[in-house]
Amino acid sequence: MSTTLNMAQAPIDLTDAHKSDVRTQFGALCFRMVRGKPEVLLVTSRRTKRWIVPKGWPMDGKTPSESAEIEAWEEAGVRGKVYDRCLGVYSYRKAMEDDEDLPCVTMVYAMKVRECAAKYPEAQERKRKWLRPKKAAALVDEPDLAHMIRNFDPQQVKS
Repeated sequence: MSTTLNMAQAPIDLTDAHKSDVRTQFGALCFRMVRGKPEVLLVTSRRTKRWIVPKGWPMDGKTPSESAEIEAWEEAGVRGKVYDRCLGVYSYRKAMEDDEDLPCVTMVYAMKVRECAAKYPEAQERKRKWLRPKKAAALVDEPDLAHMIRNFDPQQVKS
C-alpha cells in the first residue's frame, strides 16, 4: 500500500546560513498556452548572455517556489501562478567575477504566466523570448535543463 504525502513548502530560514561548496538556486519555468500549445520563456543571463530560465538564490522567509516567482518578476517581468511541486533539478557552474566558477544546483518550479510587463527590474539587462519547448531546449546550455524544457507538459503541474 502506497501513501502519498502532501506537505506544504516551509519558508527558508537563512539565519545560520554559511557558504558551501555547492550552492542551491530556485528557478521558474514560465509558460503560457498559445492555441492550445505551451510556450516557455527564456531570458539571457546578465554577464554571458546565455539563454536561461529566471533563477536566483534562496530568500530568507520565502519558500523555494516563492523565491522562483520573485526571480521570474525581477528577471523576466512576468507574474502568474507558481506551482509548489519541483519539476526537476539541474546543475551548472556559475561564472563569478573573480574567475572562479561556483557549482550550483537549481530546483525548477513551473509558473503559468498571466501578466507580462514591459517595465520590470532587470529589463535593461536581459532579453526575453517566448518559444515552443523544443526550440527553447535547443538554446539552453545545460543538458538537464534542456531535457526538462523539452519534455515539459503543463498537465504535469496541475494538482
